[in-house]
Amino acid sequence: MAISIIETRWDEHETDLRALRQAVFINEQRVPEELEWDGEDDQAIHFLALDPEQQPVGCIRLLPSGQISRLCVLSEQRNNGVGSSLLVAAEEAARARGMEEIFLHAQTHATSFYEAAGFSVSGGIFMDANIPHRQMFKPLA
Repeated sequence: MAISIIETRWDEHETDLRALRQAVFINEQRVPEELEWDGEDDQAIHFLALDPEQQPVGCIRLLPSGQISRLCVLSEQRNNGVGSSLLVAAEEAARARGMEEIFLHAQTHATSFYEAAGFSVSGGIFMDANIPHRQMFKPLA
């Protein structure tokens, strides 16, 4: 399936980005709304994955700090390369902006996905939104 990735801003695609994160993080993973809507979306660069019918199926954001976060893909679209494509788009944007390193907080079940993309675990497991996470880094130099 041909997925296209677009770079966008929160004010351009808030409805689609919000709907994806509501479906995956709040509804499916039970992340409390006050944690999901952290006030950082306005300064982030967002990426939206669109299916061949131009329907949103996943998203990710890159913060000015170099943190990649809020990677989500609708359940019926998982394991089709959507997440990897979103991660590559965010990494390329970080490189284009001269960032030397990117980092993320991976849910522990997803660490192997990020390791396959070149990220390394740093430190122990910590809880975020009642979900175990690991901090991961990737140098871009």
